[in-house]
Amino acid sequence: MEGVFQLQKQLVDYTASLFKEGFLDDQFNQLQQLQDESNPNFVVEVVSLFFQDSERLLNELTRALEQRSVDFKRVDAQIHQLKGSSSSIGAQRVQRVCIAFRNFCDEQKIEGCITCLEQVKQEYSLLKNKLETLFKVQMKRGEKRRRE
Repeated sequence: MEGVFQLQKQLVDYTASLFKEGFLDDQFNQLQQLQDESNPNFVVEVVSLFFQDSERLLNELTRALEQRSVDFKRVDAQIHQLKGSSSSIGAQRVQRVCIAFRNFCDEQKIEGCITCLEQVKQEYSLLKNKLETLFKVQMKRGEKRRRE
């Protein structure tokens, strides 16, 4: 039984650190509250869809900003979409960079957009690694619980 408690403490501490470091906000808690026995993988499924959508958008943004003539309206629409999906899972740091990114789009400042794109990619990558770690710890805890 001690192993489960140890994993539970590790899970609580790790989750708390994600909030303290600003990776997640209360929206992530609300997402977790929608998960129950009838849908035990709800959060993982929603976050996986966020990862797929984000990677597609980041690739499209990269291509859009490499064009000789940048379509700032299209870039802004893609950033708006990324900001919305980040907000829906509680990805606070990604969402904040998207807000700055949209400001550069409004001003049609390509250098600012390129800088923000790199920041979004970095924040997204950090978040993805941290959430994947969180889900691994949750799975370990679930496996230990079932064995005991």
